[in-house]
Amino acid sequence: MERILSYAEALLEATEQEMTRDSSVIVLGIGVDDFKGTWGTTKNLHLKFGPDRVFDTPLAEDGMTGFAVGAALAGLRPIHVHIRMDFLLLAMNQLINIAAKARYMYGGTVSVPLVVRSVIGRSWGQGAQHSQGLHALFAHVPGLKVVAPSTPFDAKGALIASIRDNDPVMFVEHRLIHFQKGHVPRDPYTVPLDRARILAVGTDVTLVGVSYMAVECLRARAHLSEVGINAEVIDPVSLAPLDMGTILSSVEKTGKLIVVDTAWTSCGVSAEIVARTAEHFQGMNIRVRRIGYEPVTCPTTKNLENLYYPNPQKIASAAYSMVHDNGSWAPTHTDPPEIVEFKGPF
Repeated sequence: MERILSYAEALLEATEQEMTRDSSVIVLGIGVDDFKGTWGTTKNLHLKFGPDRVFDTPLAEDGMTGFAVGAALAGLRPIHVHIRMDFLLLAMNQLINIAAKARYMYGGTVSVPLVVRSVIGRSWGQGAQHSQGLHALFAHVPGLKVVAPSTPFDAKGALIASIRDNDPVMFVEHRLIHFQKGHVPRDPYTVPLDRARILAVGTDVTLVGVSYMAVECLRARAHLSEVGINAEVIDPVSLAPLDMGTILSSVEKTGKLIVVDTAWTSCGVSAEIVARTAEHFQGMNIRVRRIGYEPVTCPTTKNLENLYYPNPQKIASAAYSMVHDNGSWAPTHTDPPEIVEFKGPF
């Protein structure tokens, strides 16, 4: 019988199973022992495992990230939960100059088995400092792995793989994705941290969606099917390392690639995927495009948010134009409410 969990429930189950299996796994972060448990992803863990293994932290991102790095160096496997990626900027030295480089600098004699969970993206008008997607900053740095799965199945498997990994892993979650539901096996399992997933097979255009944009690409695919366009949708799952093989095989078939990121396009993940695709298919008739945030600061008001963020209609229109040589078309109807269960940041 198929077992359905939400993305948040999948993360909670993965964490609980790994904490039960391995006593070195600890969880720390702002609000992890709150009664709502960070969108439900850490709910009641402190009751089961006690305050020594699950504990709240102060508003001191730099210091607490340093604590987590030190704990990992000392043999623990910390999961450090940040409710917003925006404030990881306060801990960049700890992550980039210490966590990412320790194994190399000490000739492989130490490891930093640290998972840093952080939340990105839009919600309900949180604006300039609480809505960003800064995952490309971390994907730029050797020594850091960056994963951003879109399905509950991959969320559980990728989190377990991240916890068991001996290097630091940045685990990226879009806040709207916590309520996505899907099939999740009960027993522990891992998914590779270097493998993309084909969410839907198609022949006319390849849509690559990062994190929640994979969901939006699936919605765009439904729009495109109404006008006879069969889109292939790929979730990279891992941003560093990046599985270009799966993407290139799809583009070789379709000849057209649109990469949709929940971030700015300049110097971002979408730019990297497009650049590697262009390098691979030099001299061939391959068409590429990036879609992401508009190149301005994240707005707060709803009408500006609607213009600022990618959505299924924009993605579908861009794909139609690519398939039909700059033809113009837009879906005539909108999608159901985005995530009706979403109530706020916690």
